Amino acid sequence: MTFWRRSPLVLAVVVLAVLGVIAAVAGLGYLFLRAPAPAPVGLGSPGASAKGSSAAPLPSRAASTIGPAGLDGTWTIDQTIGSFADFSDSFVGYRVDETFTNQKANTAVGRTPQVTGALTLEGSTITSVDVTADLTRLTSDDNRRDGQLRRQAIQTDQFPTATFKLTSPIDLGSIPTDGQTIGATATGELTLHGVTRSVEVPIEARLSGDVVTVTGSLQIRFADYAIEQPTSFLVLSIEDHGTMELQLQFRHA
Repeated sequence: MTFWRRSPLVLAVVVLAVLGVIAAVAGLGYLFLRAPAPAPVGLGSPGASAKGSSAAPLPSRAASTIGPAGLDGTWTIDQTIGSFADFSDSFVGYRVDETFTNQKANTAVGRTPQVTGALTLEGSTITSVDVTADLTRLTSDDNRRDGQLRRQAIQTDQFPTATFKLTSPIDLGSIPTDGQTIGATATGELTLHGVTRSVEVPIEARLSGDVVTVTGSLQIRFADYAIEQPTSFLVLSIEDHGTMELQLQFRHA
């Protein structure tokens, strides 16, 4: 004990060494003990479950009692449908490839369940879509990444929302029928990080009872939205582009 009291420098070195070991273990856990990233969004084939996709099947319900003419009108995002735990709800998010300092590759996926908006259907044409996502609620598998995004990259402290507004009607080709999956392209204006650009988003939509599930993804080049690549002491490099993903559960109003 006398030795330790008379050698504060030695004690400090020991404390630093212990802290270094703890940091190293935490870093190894970050690098090697990570759960697989959620699968990309997608509805799969008509009538199939969402196996291989992060879009979980909706709870079973009776076939739609809405007649073909009754599909017309406003469909609003219903945040009570599904669960964020299994990604069966509505969400908007990102998917970005990163490389750790030991050259180990990883796909970072973050999603927010706080999404609001509506679409208008007239016959076989979607005439309007307005969607707003609260990016301050983006959640990934690591809260350190989530915290950094408040100040870096998309800077959610400064730019808390992303929006999409349809600028051209979407022709579905036919009036949707229950259980049918329809592919289309949504042309509109995406506002992200304070920058608005015209985009074309490939989407899939499926009617199930009084709910329409819409999924889609879009490649985004960060520089197009004045987004600087984030930095981290654990990450060697991050791609200069990523994927915006969406899954939206609309219910007939």
